[in-house]
Amino acid sequence: MNTVQRKPSLRNRLLRHVLMPLAVTWLVGSALVVGIASYFAQQAFDRALLDDAYLVASHVRRSVNDAGTLDLSLSAQEMSTVLFDQSESLYFAVLDASGNLLAGHAGLRPPQFPDSVKPQFAAAEYQGRVLRTVTIHRQQPDNFYVLMAQTTASRDRLLQRLLTFSIVPQLLLLILLAGWLQRAIEDDLTPLAALEHAVGRRDARDLTPVPVTATTRDVQRLGQAINALLGRIAHSVQAQREFSGNVAHELRTPLAGIRALADYGLRQNDPQVWREQLQGIAQSQERASHLVDQLLALALADEAQHTLEQTPVAIDVLVGEAVLRFLPRADAAGVDLGARGIEQPVWAFANAALIEGVLNNLLDNALRYGRSPEGESHITVSVVDAPQAVVLAVIDNGPGVSPEQLKQLTQRWVQGSAGEALKEGSGLGLAIVSEYVRLLGAKVTMQTESPHGLRVSITLNKPL
Repeated sequence: MNTVQRKPSLRNRLLRHVLMPLAVTWLVGSALVVGIASYFAQQAFDRALLDDAYLVASHVRRSVNDAGTLDLSLSAQEMSTVLFDQSESLYFAVLDASGNLLAGHAGLRPPQFPDSVKPQFAAAEYQGRVLRTVTIHRQQPDNFYVLMAQTTASRDRLLQRLLTFSIVPQLLLLILLAGWLQRAIEDDLTPLAALEHAVGRRDARDLTPVPVTATTRDVQRLGQAINALLGRIAHSVQAQREFSGNVAHELRTPLAGIRALADYGLRQNDPQVWREQLQGIAQSQERASHLVDQLLALALADEAQHTLEQTPVAIDVLVGEAVLRFLPRADAAGVDLGARGIEQPVWAFANAALIEGVLNNLLDNALRYGRSPEGESHITVSVVDAPQAVVLAVIDNGPGVSPEQLKQLTQRWVQGSAGEALKEGSGLGLAIVSEYVRLLGAKVTMQTESPHGLRVSITLNKPL
């Protein structure tokens, strides 16, 4: 059984995408702030410890009694002042060049004696206590070392305070911000949820616009897009209904004719009557078949708009083939069918199948309705290779079409006066031509000829 994977909600995704960067930024920022503050605090403590070491070193003198030794010239009161600290314990040791204790706390030694005069800070342990030490090397009045050490309780407490007073308030602010963001996102997504509910409960036959309560431009655009889609679907459904009704109406006529001819023939015993009825049935069948072919052509045209491939096409060859294909029918009808402008190769950027469909429908339409009301009938397929385009035209000298009808001929089920008089056709031929031309990205124009007739011109793009 296939299971539908549960997707996270948009609210949770937005919260995650917003809060995660905020949390990372907060963590990095807090670490930097605490690190920088801790660094400068350590520097301040170390500087005070170093000052004490230099103060002790400044009171180291040569012994008056023994010129080869050093002595610390600090009284007990002065020493207590140097070592005074309200919160920390201070220790010191003055060592000669050999590391022997000259003054200070016994057993207190630096982890490593510095090789240069640069102060050396380090951590050490003395009497079970962790100390921060600094060792300086002095060369006047002789080589000696001064070691100052201090407990680290104040440093640790300061670091804890920095962590507490920097992280906790920011963490509270982050929590408040997360709550505010959640509320704001929920408020902004409420119209989207309402839109989802309105579309989800909508009946399939209800294509009226959905109500849109837009708090943001994006939700407004989404609602407008949905309503526009519903409008297009409603228009398409209406067009399909009209199309189906027209199809049923148009097919009813030849089918009813076939049924009437068959019923009449069945009631007769004369073979000649049977033959006449069968010929009528064949004509009605041909009309119905032609209508079905046209309907299929329109349906295929609607489907081909996304998959149509256009290439350079030899228009002169297609026109020549079309004329040869319709020449027997034209001769049988007494129509002079010819072509001009195909003596030289003419290329256009198009689709060969659609060009054939255009020629077939135009020639069929001309042979049906373009016969001259007086004199000899002429139908000419003209090809003009212009500098910017290729103009393909089918011209007849028939009765023509009024200017009012010219504007409607490319609509489905619309016929000219000749078609209405002959009671033939379905009014789909020029509609198919118009649809094919649209798919080709070309242009179709229709105009009456003088003194009478109709010219249908197709302007095609030339290959690049």
